[in-house]
Amino acid sequence: MKPATWRPQRHAAPIWLAVLAAAISGPINAAAFPGRGWWPLVFLGTGLMIWSLAGRRIGSSLLLGLIGGFTFWGTHIFWLTIYLGPVPWLALAGLQTIFFALGMVLIALAWNWVPRLWPGVGGRLGLLPVVLGALWSLRESITSVWPYGGFSWGRLAFSQSESPFGSVVAWFGISGLSFLLAWLSALLVQALRESAIPASRRGVVASAALFAVLALPTWPVVASGSIRVAAVQGDSDAGLFAQHVPGQTLNDHIAGTIPLFGENVDVVVWPENASDLNPLTHPNAARALDYISSEMDAPLVTGTITGDSEGHTFNSLLLWEAGRGAVDQYDKIHPVPFAEYLPDRAFWYPFAPALFDLVPRDYTIGTRDNIFDLGGVRAGLAICFDIVDDALVAQMIDDGAQLILAPTNNADFGRTDENVQQLAIARLRAIETNRSVVQVSTVGVSAIFAPDGRTIARLPIFEPGSMVESVPLSRVTTLARALGPSVDLAVGGFGLTALTLAMALSPRRSRGSRGQASGERRHG
Repeated sequence: MKPATWRPQRHAAPIWLAVLAAAISGPINAAAFPGRGWWPLVFLGTGLMIWSLAGRRIGSSLLLGLIGGFTFWGTHIFWLTIYLGPVPWLALAGLQTIFFALGMVLIALAWNWVPRLWPGVGGRLGLLPVVLGALWSLRESITSVWPYGGFSWGRLAFSQSESPFGSVVAWFGISGLSFLLAWLSALLVQALRESAIPASRRGVVASAALFAVLALPTWPVVASGSIRVAAVQGDSDAGLFAQHVPGQTLNDHIAGTIPLFGENVDVVVWPENASDLNPLTHPNAARALDYISSEMDAPLVTGTITGDSEGHTFNSLLLWEAGRGAVDQYDKIHPVPFAEYLPDRAFWYPFAPALFDLVPRDYTIGTRDNIFDLGGVRAGLAICFDIVDDALVAQMIDDGAQLILAPTNNADFGRTDENVQQLAIARLRAIETNRSVVQVSTVGVSAIFAPDGRTIARLPIFEPGSMVESVPLSRVTTLARALGPSVDLAVGGFGLTALTLAMALSPRRSRGSRGQASGERRHG
């Protein structure tokens, strides 16, 4: 029996068609995320992008990646224009587009090289889609942590908070779900391209893979008690460009809490920046927090801006008790670069002085742990975009968090998709960690999720209101949390290793193969 030899697959699509596929893949994928939330589109958008790269050389794959990356990022984070206008939107979307394009080059290389070393049906229909999915996930994992702590927004997994695939995050985490979505998308593409394999066999393989993912059961919730939480949304314009007198945001949240006096609760939770006067330095603000904590007969968790004797500024949460003041403090560990601080200010400032003047103060990176002890209940803390940081979520769970408090301030983003995109991430974190998540915003969206992602309560956006609920506690360790970052390392390492081996060890094309593949070269 002769050993299997590599043969070129179908020629690369005409470059104009590949450009069209890459261009429309971005908005299609963006529509899979909230606010539209048409989650099945993630397979179409990701599949089109992966398909456009088949048979491509480095130059054309880089071009396709730039096109597909910008149409996705430009659409997905368009809400940033409400915050600071088009310049930061173009800057962030442009940077992410470059990373996206580099990732697509790796995928194009895998299309060209992996089938040469593993040319059989198992290689083409089994291994190749896994490698393509792993390389997609690798790019997401890197840009989630680098540079300046990364920008985790836009990972494929974050589109699936309302889908049957959402429960996968309890098993394999956010990166694991992104990999599975990219792998399934690549498998569907390859199943359509493989004319040499009977359609029935291709259908069985694709269906079996899809069923295997969907067949994962929901991670069991084992509650270890509950805590009575009062979360207040003051509907206060606490944004960067808010025009109000100092103390107005504080007054709005006091007004939202007074109707709750007499409720039996264990903790009151206010949003990020709810106390726009620092109670550590403003006696009137301190007396107001004492009043709330005393009347509610419970500690108060509130956001504020603090400083220290060395001139550092922090985006902080305080745990306030009447008569004792701030008994604990968390300073945001991952302030948002170019928004909450300007990294390497001396280098970046000359590029856009007018823009960076809008970031007049640099929040310092916090060093305190992200846990509050609420009368024996350990609460993990995530201020605003902290919720997208895998390492911070892992840190609080490792430190014994039994629930997650996620105060945030979405006032600058108006009624855009940013609010519901962040809420979707919070819901996935609840499922991933098997912990209840209390997200409370100055203006919304505020909601409480159970450990299985079920919505316990939710408030309308831009309306004052409160949620008073018994929130389940949990000490369960999901497989995702047990595996931790090893999922990223295993998936990304596998993808890179398979590609490296294929490029180093695969047989070069014969003269005949070069002739057969010349059509691919002419198409890019």
